Amino acid sequence: MSELYLMVTITNRNMLPKFLSFYQERNMEISLITLGKGTANSEMLDYFGLEDSEKAVIFGVVTDSVWLALKKGLQSKLQIDIPGTGIAFTIPLSSIGGKRELLFLTENQDYEKGAESTLTGCTHDLLLVIANQGYSELVMEAARSAGAAGGTIIHAKGTGMEQAEKFLGVSLASEKEMIFIITKTEEKNQIMQAVMRQAGMQSKAKSIVISLPVTSTAGLRLVEEE
Repeated sequence: MSELYLMVTITNRNMLPKFLSFYQERNMEISLITLGKGTANSEMLDYFGLEDSEKAVIFGVVTDSVWLALKKGLQSKLQIDIPGTGIAFTIPLSSIGGKRELLFLTENQDYEKGAESTLTGCTHDLLLVIANQGYSELVMEAARSAGAAGGTIIHAKGTGMEQAEKFLGVSLASEKEMIFIITKTEEKNQIMQAVMRQAGMQSKAKSIVISLPVTSTAGLRLVEEE
């Protein structure tokens, strides 16, 4: 059985083409790219060898075996361990909403589905909704109808979206919005189902939903009291 992870890569923007080429050559074609700016203090930047510059953040879904191969390549081909190149890390996924969506995100990765993964003691999950740009409110209306309190929206650009018609029967726009929603674990499934039902592939939003276990939270007291 395969384990699924959200792989996050952070590098300087001028390194983005090199990283994208590396991933595409290794059949990791489905990813999301967003832009950011480094905020670490000078001591931390010096430690990692990073400049206080504009950053690119790449998100992708990988299996455990694919991550191991990519990690070796990042170290040997891109010398990611050399200060200033970037960092990459993985976060375990607990589920992906929809079988076709799962196949789409794990294309070319020989994924073998097992039981939904869980982390012992987790009381919350992070829902990450990937939707066509301009439909975040439709997504949030669906999520709120199932008990979600709110969300955070990030603009991103998708790569490999031309593969969507093969798996999903629809074409997807490359401009995306990523909506982050924190929810209680016991409410996760109903919110994911509501988003898929009201803002999923049959809607203009064309949303894909994945969930990640949250090990600890702060600042959710008012949500807990509702």
